[in-house]
Amino acid sequence: MPSVASNGIRIEYEELGPADGEPLLLIMGIGQQLTAWPVPFCRMLTDAGFRVIRFDNRDVGFSTRLEEAGPQDYFSIMGLVAEGKPVTVPYLLEDMADDAAGLIDALEFGPAHVVSVSMGGMVAQELTSKHPDKVRTLTSIMSTSSNPDLPPATPEAIAALTSAPADPTSRDSILDNTVAARKVLGSPAYMDPDWVIRANAAIGIDRAIYPVGFTRQLAAILASGSRVEKLKEIDRPTHVIHGKDDPLIHVECGIDTAEHVPGAKLTLIDGMGHDLATELQPILADHIISFIRQAS
Repeated sequence: MPSVASNGIRIEYEELGPADGEPLLLIMGIGQQLTAWPVPFCRMLTDAGFRVIRFDNRDVGFSTRLEEAGPQDYFSIMGLVAEGKPVTVPYLLEDMADDAAGLIDALEFGPAHVVSVSMGGMVAQELTSKHPDKVRTLTSIMSTSSNPDLPPATPEAIAALTSAPADPTSRDSILDNTVAARKVLGSPAYMDPDWVIRANAAIGIDRAIYPVGFTRQLAAILASGSRVEKLKEIDRPTHVIHGKDDPLIHVECGIDTAEHVPGAKLTLIDGMGHDLATELQPILADHIISFIRQAS
């Protein structure tokens, strides 16, 4: 896959669909590579005529790894943030938004429709706030405004997100851990069979697993703070999609995001948790395509 220089680093990316289609940039969540955007889901978007670009965020996949920063003790950072004390981290979500803006410039396809999930939604919100000229529409899925008054993740969800495999050197152990975590975080009404979860996870594990990057991305989330005031200034058509059964980022987080973006559309989905389950993909694609066409 190709890469480009962006914001002082290298960003690995892939383009799908018609070269003359309206550009649609996909921004993935924490610790996940571009391959976490399922190919069938991407095809639904390209079949609708979009030029789809998916990419590895910094510290994941084949994009630049900030090795010199070392792993981050995110539980200590979480404690400092809770106490209102200053923290120093390698980078913030705003820096990751600058990465995405640089990618758009390098490929000369802006402004783009931006579709994002989880941490990617936070990055997309920063991108739309700071670089509105790069964004045509914003779709923020299973994400949050990071308003400190919002309910936190369940203890079980936090444990699943931060869990480590019994043997981090064993492929099977890593896959077992991924399946167990998805059982906690995933969509109860759309849960994929274990073999599907395992097969999808293997794509990323076999491509470029890099768990230390997760610690730096989580540190960026914790240190970046609330985006409520930034959301109030967004003037791009915005669609917030959230699952009613999300244990990691509570549905109230999606509602709060939509409430603070002027004119935002809010779609809540029964039985959806914190994943892109197979049976959810056409539902999400339909919502995304319909919203973009209406906004256009």
